[in-house]
Amino acid sequence: PSYGPIFKMRRHGKNGKVIYVYKMRTMHAYSEYIQQYVYEKNKLAEGGKLKDDFRVSTLGRLFRKYWIDELPMIYNLLRGDLKIVGVRPLSSHYLSLYDEDLRELRLRHKPGLIPPFYADLPKTIEEIQASERRYLESYEKNPILTDLKYMFRVGYNILFRHARSK
Repeated sequence: PSYGPIFKMRRHGKNGKVIYVYKMRTMHAYSEYIQQYVYEKNKLAEGGKLKDDFRVSTLGRLFRKYWIDELPMIYNLLRGDLKIVGVRPLSSHYLSLYDEDLRELRLRHKPGLIPPFYADLPKTIEEIQASERRYLESYEKNPILTDLKYMFRVGYNILFRHARSK
């Protein structure tokens, strides 16, 4: 744990390898350690984020809205921990909410910076899992075409449908 403006989060990468993803701080320090408590107390909101998450700071909400908090992840992209399009790297707790077969499918692939979430805009955890499964199964058949298709769909949703983080 650190108090700095940029910190690293322990996440699962390809083949279950632990990677450290860098982000700008949007939550109070030590928030990662109470993730399970917040989940058990509040469950998930529409879109898969934790509902009524008191850990997010006021400045953090602004950073998340405009994805400023994601900028340090470019370092992970350059290091090769992430690819441009792909399922997001998840914490152990969030990954445990997924179906076993989808967990295994996710861990066979390198996580990405731009998630398929923004192409489909799912609302529930079940819809998020279905969205990721569709992406991963399509990616296994044709990686380049799938990533291009998703990149354009995500771009359209962000620019014209105003898809944003909350």
